[in-house]
Amino acid sequence: MTIELTYLAAVLLLALVQIFLPAGARTLEFGSKWNAGARDQTPESHNPVIGRLERAQANLYETLPLFIGAVLIAHVTGAESALTLWGAALYFWARVAYIPLYAFGVPYIRSLVWLVSLAGLFMILAALFN
Repeated sequence: MTIELTYLAAVLLLALVQIFLPAGARTLEFGSKWNAGARDQTPESHNPVIGRLERAQANLYETLPLFIGAVLIAHVTGAESALTLWGAALYFWARVAYIPLYAFGVPYIRSLVWLVSLAGLFMILAALFN
């Protein structure tokens, strides 16, 4: 498996982690009975971190299909190069850094880290046209 595909697998694992982070935080706040129930009505959270974790998850899911597609196209067409490797690495590590920055409400740096992840995605896409 190429390094780019390894980063793709790591991003997919990160997406799973980002499912469990807000769910776990909500369970801590509302209890396991709420978690096991139908959750027809979720009470309003008093913990801003939960909302931030949910928004960080949604933010990942906005670019995740693009990252998956770009990495797979690069692999299938044999366009993998140093550019795709560094692009995949930048995307992954920026997405990892983004979670605590968003959870703790760090402004500006969070946006800069998001731009770094986007730059990684653009690097992979650029390699497809070389």
